[in-house]
Amino acid sequence: MEPDAPQHFEVLLDDAHLLAVNKPSGLPTLPGGGFMENTLLRLVQKQFPNASPVHRLGRATSGIVLFAKTAQAAAALCANWNTPKIQKIYRALAQNIAEHDAYEILTPIGLVPHPRLGQVWAAKSDGKPSKSLARVISRRASTTANAGTTTFEVNLHSGRPHQIRIHLASIGHPLVGDPLYGLGGQPVENLPGLPGDGGYFLHAQFLKFQHPITGEQIHLEAALPPALRRD
Repeated sequence: MEPDAPQHFEVLLDDAHLLAVNKPSGLPTLPGGGFMENTLLRLVQKQFPNASPVHRLGRATSGIVLFAKTAQAAAALCANWNTPKIQKIYRALAQNIAEHDAYEILTPIGLVPHPRLGQVWAAKSDGKPSKSLARVISRRASTTANAGTTTFEVNLHSGRPHQIRIHLASIGHPLVGDPLYGLGGQPVENLPGLPGDGGYFLHAQFLKFQHPITGEQIHLEAALPPALRRD
């Protein structure tokens, strides 16, 4: 039997060429890993049969997913997706208290061997060039249970797999509850569960771009889940 997953999404934009939705954490974007019907793609296409996702978010990641309804819109968006023409801003809850207020993270990302998974994306010195800009939103002091946390706003300037999780971990701030990435942006060998399992807090909050057909400036925002709101 297929695993359970949330069955709802919020529509943020709907026109003749584009659809944008707010995906809940725990719902896969695309079929795979035992999920077929309990996916955002299947749920969206029940209402919007011609919608095709331009990108994907990890199962535990919530927030904006953009769909194209026409081939013309899809081609334009895919061509510009990892360029400065499309601005993608995330909110993330990370371990440890950040020393600085802002970070430019240039850690290269590539495939590395893993004893259980075969290969996974991770920080790798000869990996693909990658860039994230992280800004501290708030800090929460350490307690007897943890060494404190930092809430970051992260602006993506490239689109590598698991980039935010890897980049923040590479500077000493793995996401709280991340089952896969530890300090240094390296995968944990003894996984507590499956790599796609939830437990971490990452949200695609803002998406800003020029409409590929009308030329209108589009500014989308997906409301933050409670754990990621400013303290």
